[in-house]
Amino acid sequence: MEILRGENGCPWDREQTHESIRGNFIEETYEAVEAIDKKDTALLREELGDVLLQVVFHARMEEEAGSFDFGDVVNDICQKLIVRHPHIFSDVTVKDTEEVLDNWEAIKNRVKGTKTQTERLEAVPKVYPALMRSQKVGSRAAKAGMDYQSAETAWKDLESELAELQGAVKEKRQGRSEEEMGDVLFTVRNVGRHLGIDSEYALTRSCDKFIKRFAAAEELAEEQGVNMKDASSAVLDQLWKEAKGKVHSR
Repeated sequence: MEILRGENGCPWDREQTHESIRGNFIEETYEAVEAIDKKDTALLREELGDVLLQVVFHARMEEEAGSFDFGDVVNDICQKLIVRHPHIFSDVTVKDTEEVLDNWEAIKNRVKGTKTQTERLEAVPKVYPALMRSQKVGSRAAKAGMDYQSAETAWKDLESELAELQGAVKEKRQGRSEEEMGDVLFTVRNVGRHLGIDSEYALTRSCDKFIKRFAAAEELAEEQGVNMKDASSAVLDQLWKEAKGKVHSR
């Protein structure tokens, strides 16, 4: 990277800034996650390299600015791991994973100087995908005592939020409808947490399932000579039902 950004290096690499390749970091991370989901070891090896490239790229920019270098980044994460594992590197005793996580959170809050529960909620990055952010915010709120007593109480709240959304839609109030839709999604995530379900992963699987069923419906439409764009709701509904059965039976 030093060569690429050097005087006789690559024009593109030399022009980049933290901001210009910000999106690349996100894309490469998601591609690494996809390799994990696919259980593709060779692909994961490649994608981890791409993620590492982004780390090296950003670190090199800061080294040029005289701020820090790649070695500092590695040293800092090593120090963080030591500090946050006192049961390994010090004399602290823990009985289970839950206590390890509690200690981790307490040390993190102490190091970052967050004192109130609100500050801990605000510390969840706003750049997270909304569903992921809602899971983090909800979990931290629950640890502070702000939580439903059970999945049943969360479910009752969801029914209430759905009713409020329906009311806003009937009133044709776009702004309120958007707000109520957000409340519904946030509450669905709460129901999922109480059921031990990762909402982000569940929605990812539903997207995959939808695509498979859509592909089956498209295949059936072609076989039956149906133009999906012009077909009636009844025809599309029948295609979808057949597609669900076809995909389910595979």
